[in-house]
Amino acid sequence: MTMNIARGLELVFGRINHLKERIFSPKNLLYTNVAISVSLSATGDVLEQHYEILKGEWNSWSFIRTRNMAISGMSIGVVCHYWYNFLDTRMAGRTIGVVLKKVVVDQLICSPLCISMFFLTLAMLENSSWAEFKDEVRKKAHRLYIAEWVIWPPAQVINFYFLPTRYRVLYDNMISLGYDVYTSHVKHNVQTVNS
Repeated sequence: MTMNIARGLELVFGRINHLKERIFSPKNLLYTNVAISVSLSATGDVLEQHYEILKGEWNSWSFIRTRNMAISGMSIGVVCHYWYNFLDTRMAGRTIGVVLKKVVVDQLICSPLCISMFFLTLAMLENSSWAEFKDEVRKKAHRLYIAEWVIWPPAQVINFYFLPTRYRVLYDNMISLGYDVYTSHVKHNVQTVNS
């Protein structure tokens, strides 16, 4: 019986490893990264909406809001996929000096780009005017950028030092789930709009 359990576990872990190798292969990596980003952006919004419902700020869950947040996750997933490949090509290595350079460049270039893509994607989905888009960025983007500087430098040190490129977006999104909740809060909070 112990042999059967051992063989069964070996078979299960073998299949999991095969699946992991397949979905994180160079051929499928873009699709995997986008799927991860979409699903976790949607999850972050669902969590935030349910919190807002519990607090009495919203009456019911909005599918359209979650759909839009998921689509914004898609645009961010594409950006991050290509960004990490570019960054690892331009700054190869895992020495602490290279890692710290990557973190600084990531914060100065990719963070503002991702925040801009987030607001631009949602403005397009919400049929916002150019003036409304600029006003929302002016009122809200700094809050997200400050949070980026708190959350991402330590997280990215781990990402750039320990993980191969193909797992960067997965790791990013695991860390980002809490950030996605905050992003949804900043985007949809009425007090943020009026400040």
